Amino acid sequence: MSNGAGTIYLVATPIGNLEDMTPRGTRILAEVDLIAAEDTRHSAPLLKHLGVRTPMVAYHEHNEDQKTPELIEQVQAGKNIALISDAGTPLLSDPGFRLVAAAHQAGIVVSPVPGPCAAIAALSASGLATNEFLFAGFPPPKQGARQHFFERYAAYPQTLIFYESAHRIVDSIADMAAVFGGDRMAVVARELTKKFETIQQDPLAELRRWVADDPNQQKGEFVVLVRGRAAPTGGETIDPDTEKLLRLLAAELPPKKAAAIVAQVSGLGKNRLYQWLIEERSGKE
Repeated sequence: MSNGAGTIYLVATPIGNLEDMTPRGTRILAEVDLIAAEDTRHSAPLLKHLGVRTPMVAYHEHNEDQKTPELIEQVQAGKNIALISDAGTPLLSDPGFRLVAAAHQAGIVVSPVPGPCAAIAALSASGLATNEFLFAGFPPPKQGARQHFFERYAAYPQTLIFYESAHRIVDSIADMAAVFGGDRMAVVARELTKKFETIQQDPLAELRRWVADDPNQQKGEFVVLVRGRAAPTGGETIDPDTEKLLRLLAAELPPKKAAAIVAQVSGLGKNRLYQWLIEERSGKE
């Protein structure tokens, strides 16, 4: 505590299996004065299961601006508050950033209470490289924006981690295959820690077919992990004149279209030209 103020605890909650709730997390939820929950209706069964009777207040993306100063004021008055999301570790693709930032600005202690996290759980079981990874959260819902979003990461060597919803999972994996390449190894981790937990590793083209062909694999909550781009091994050299033509066309056309046109003129592979454009774009961001 600082200056008589309370503490804000960031308490991780189960992503499925209630047995994953930590003893410390349970104790903190029972001891604080107030729990700020993303959805109080969703969290009520968990608290009942844990035997926690602490009052709750809703804190979500639609009321963050209003609730943040109210919660900060309560903590400054000496109350301890726990922040929880619907599942997993708070702030990872969930509300809470404004509250934590405001707490630091006000000199309030923020204490993490670690526990489940879908992204890390999926990474650990994926079979992909774990020494370096990039968590990118949820892709945009519309196809055009989603493909541009994936293009930002196409040249990254780190393992990429995305969240996705059930009603967009097929289209999203199809866009990943289009941007990263259908032969790029990836993993779909579905319903982690729950009854129908599934972890499937395959090239993106195979994963797209596997998910599209099985309606059961289109249900639940998803983490999709994509292998980072392998370091170049030589391949086709792109001469300066071809690079210049690529840049000129890419300024007016989508990268795939520009690469296809230059491939016809230069005789180089369109996939190689497309990857060069993506790497060029990533290097300027």
